[in-house]
Amino acid sequence: MVDLYYDEDADFSVMDSKKIAVIGYGSQGHAQAQNLHDSGLDVRVGLRVGSRRWKQAEEDGLKVMSVEDAAREADIIQILMPDEVQADVYRDKIEPGLEGGNALVFSHGFNIHYNQIVPPVDVDVYMVAPKSPGHLVRRTYMDNAGVPGLIAIYQDATGNAKKLALAHARGVGCTRAGVIETTFREETETDLFGEQVDLCGGVASLIKNSFEVLVEAGYKPEMAYFETLHEVKLIVDLIHEGGLEKMWYSVSNTAEYGGMTVGPKVINDESRLAMYEALDRIQSGEFAKDFVLENKANNPVLKAMERQDREHPVEEVGRKLRAMMPWLNSELNEK
Repeated sequence: MVDLYYDEDADFSVMDSKKIAVIGYGSQGHAQAQNLHDSGLDVRVGLRVGSRRWKQAEEDGLKVMSVEDAAREADIIQILMPDEVQADVYRDKIEPGLEGGNALVFSHGFNIHYNQIVPPVDVDVYMVAPKSPGHLVRRTYMDNAGVPGLIAIYQDATGNAKKLALAHARGVGCTRAGVIETTFREETETDLFGEQVDLCGGVASLIKNSFEVLVEAGYKPEMAYFETLHEVKLIVDLIHEGGLEKMWYSVSNTAEYGGMTVGPKVINDESRLAMYEALDRIQSGEFAKDFVLENKANNPVLKAMERQDREHPVEEVGRKLRAMMPWLNSELNEK
């Protein structure tokens, strides 16, 4: 069993007189910055001058500065920008102002693990990674609760990195729910694997292929959409609440028997081999290399795949059906 750390395990006094800069104000940035601020810590947000998020951060009651000024002023610099821009921003705007004894903080280990950012040896480097989208990190904190999280120590220059990480996690609200210690390598590789094989890549491909099979067999696209995409949330919610056991218990006997007998034939040994190949690309750094090069080339492959997905029949049918369901979030439907 892994150890779980809670509020009582985090000594907030290590944050006394520490100035924290949160670089970025997106999904995680806005949530973590506000939670840290509301926990009584000295927070400023670092943004590109002219950023459309500047005004929003100020309206949220936070001090906003340029990335360079925020990083130079702070003792703890938390980088919460997209993975693909972190290395350039670090090199150009953060590294010049770093001082010995400072701390660099991440919520995903990609740039450290794959050596896109190589910090000086005299700074602490740790991770605080809430296991939730930013809006839930903020909402649960405001409800006097929290989401589980991870901490990891990559570099302990001061001897206080773990204490800082736990106190930081407490400020975000994660120690209310429980925090697990991991490593930058483990967090990075498992996170990428989950995104590619299961949570994003696997699920999306399964939906598109099952939709295509039903439509090609002559069934109405609308019926195929409901059965292969719309109802996914119902099943995932059951799994999230009580694991596979609750899901199997909650569905019909027909669904349980059919799912248990057919599922392993669809996700089979060939699928498992593809999963191992994906993991090997992640572990070897091949995926990271491709991702970095793709971004340097302005994402031509990604943009083409995004366009193909937008034009897929399951998306075209889905946009029409979701427009008939006003209780759903319609933000994406209008794009």
